[in-house]
Amino acid sequence: MEKACITSLEENNGSLESRRFYLARRTLIEMLHDRGYVVPNMEILVVFCEAYHTRKQHAVGILSQIEEKEMLDKVILILQNTMNCHARKVLDAYPVKVETFLISDLLVNITKHFLEPNYEILSSEEKERLLKKHVIEDKQLPMMHESDAIAKYYGFEKGQVVKVSYGAGLPDSMVIYRCVV
Repeated sequence: MEKACITSLEENNGSLESRRFYLARRTLIEMLHDRGYVVPNMEILVVFCEAYHTRKQHAVGILSQIEEKEMLDKVILILQNTMNCHARKVLDAYPVKVETFLISDLLVNITKHFLEPNYEILSSEEKERLLKKHVIEDKQLPMMHESDAIAKYYGFEKGQVVKVSYGAGLPDSMVIYRCVV
């Protein structure tokens, strides 16, 4: 059945690879919108690397192109394949926070699933109120790893407390709080 879909896609003058790029780009734009960013299409830099793995020289080349741009506070890289440890070190040393996603992770927007709860970052005042109300420390809250798919999607950072609302609008809805580690 999957072959029929791929065949029909190619027959309609679209390649499987271009479809993957389209889906990933659509999810990326939805992700930026969900994070509250307003980014015009002209400000999205697209660089294609043909290498199987992203190596140090590719990372340096991409970052040098980005440095030519104006003020940046965050960079999001979408990779076709994994990057090696040397390229990761180059990104970690970059003065601006660099987030990486594999293109396969962005083919579907995981927040669009009907069972997916709502996520809201608490302000520092709300966080302090919550911790005082329950007489706990943030490390005693259930954890959400920074590498979690939802945490990566929304750009949650370590130390933030996230309000997770299940079944919003229903009488038996549930709210839990999670600390990003």
